[in-house]
Amino acid sequence: MFLTISTTGTPERPATDLGYLLHKHPDKAQTFSTSHGTAQVFYPEASAERCTAALLLEVDPVALVRRGKGKGRGGAPDAALAQYVNDRPYAASSLLSVAMTTVFKSALNGVCRAMPERAEEPLPLRIEVPALPARGGPELVHKLFAPLGWTRVDAVAVPLDEQFPEWGDSRYVRLVLEGELRLADALRQLYVLLPVLDDAKHYWVAPDEVDKLLRAGEGWLAGHPEQKLITSRYLSRRWGLTRQAMERLELVRLAESDDLEVESVDNAVDETTDTEEKPVPLAEQRRTAILEALRAAGAARVLDLGCGQGQLVQALLKDVRFTEIVGVDVSMRALTVAARRLKLDRMGERQAGRVTLRQGALTYTDKQLKGYDAAVLSEVIEHLDLPRLPALEYAVFGSARPRTVLVTTPNVEYNVRWETLPAGHVRHGDHRFEWTREEFRDWAEQVAGRHGYTVTFVAVGPDDPEVGPPTQMAVFTMTTAQGTTAHDTTTQDTTDQGTTAHEAAARRTTKEAKAA
Repeated sequence: MFLTISTTGTPERPATDLGYLLHKHPDKAQTFSTSHGTAQVFYPEASAERCTAALLLEVDPVALVRRGKGKGRGGAPDAALAQYVNDRPYAASSLLSVAMTTVFKSALNGVCRAMPERAEEPLPLRIEVPALPARGGPELVHKLFAPLGWTRVDAVAVPLDEQFPEWGDSRYVRLVLEGELRLADALRQLYVLLPVLDDAKHYWVAPDEVDKLLRAGEGWLAGHPEQKLITSRYLSRRWGLTRQAMERLELVRLAESDDLEVESVDNAVDETTDTEEKPVPLAEQRRTAILEALRAAGAARVLDLGCGQGQLVQALLKDVRFTEIVGVDVSMRALTVAARRLKLDRMGERQAGRVTLRQGALTYTDKQLKGYDAAVLSEVIEHLDLPRLPALEYAVFGSARPRTVLVTTPNVEYNVRWETLPAGHVRHGDHRFEWTREEFRDWAEQVAGRHGYTVTFVAVGPDDPEVGPPTQMAVFTMTTAQGTTAHDTTTQDTTDQGTTAHEAAARRTTKEAKAA
């Protein structure tokens, strides 16, 4: 199988810089051993104006059969005789991808000590693959490569037999890509998409393939329109691994949309401490207060927004009057812990039908969260930066609009009663603010007034006569018959568009949020 990479240059920036980027000297032909044969790198042309590097992989059919042992897509891709007669030595596949990691490892990682600045710059590239299996035809090739910045994507179908055109085309194409990309990005795309188009791998797909996919897909896979197909095929349709990869890619997308690090978004699970207060059972008192308020409101279908590790969801499941419970959190780690806590994999069919765990960012509107009796934001708002509160406010009160909304948050005045909490410190390292009773009341009353709710306040925990309770809870109850105020109707068309809604809500109420 064969692959060529070409670039052009000038006397000031010669094309032969490609040799530095690939760590292969243009004046030499080099040979490398791979697990299934021999890879050779050589340069058919090398001048200041144009340079081409070629990778030729000669597959050892005996090694292929021995390693594949006649099983799976590697040893026998289509039939029992495939270990004797197959296209593996000739058509670009996962064999070529693995050879690229052996031969061009530094280039794939974007490392070039001799010319670090060139490694970070886009180059005018031309990549050719003479024989590429493409299950899905030229149309799929275009769908996969066109969104990645290539200005030219030519995928010409190879006929089954030129002497018999009536037989039609084979599943192979001749691929030509042209465009200005970083060399590392181009190589990573090929590393992932060659086996995706072939729709087969020559080795067993283990869980570590998810990490390989995410590393190679960094910067382009999370936003690719064919992300699901790429992920599924790359992981050989192993649904558990595909689901895991998709969840992690969604977390990357959410982090990129907010210009944040993934770690700062996926932080609902504290690695060092349990978020439940063990010395004082305040967490249990908080859940009890929430359950009592939900029962008093007659709620049956409940959203737990920012459900974390699933403690409240677990408590809700114990009461049969709550017929549908949806836990939403941006952190997949937290949702995994919650699923384990709830024993979802061993739960009976009827019980499992009552609960759903979903990944989602609470600062974005979601049509699927509309129509519920109640929503709970338990110890959630204090984890957001103040300028982002208007977006959460609109997503919950303006778009989802449950009949009842419960919001609990720490009372900062009570912090002086915590002997182990240093003065001036918040209760959790991720808290962006903690409000006094007056500040919380002002915010809640403004929210209720803007969206057609009334609000009452409940003390949670011991109500100290000087500093109040440790936790304060606001109970919002909708007052409008249809659940839509005139103010909301004017912005409804934009609110279901995610980022647009976020920005509209932020512009509308930033002044009030800052005042709070």
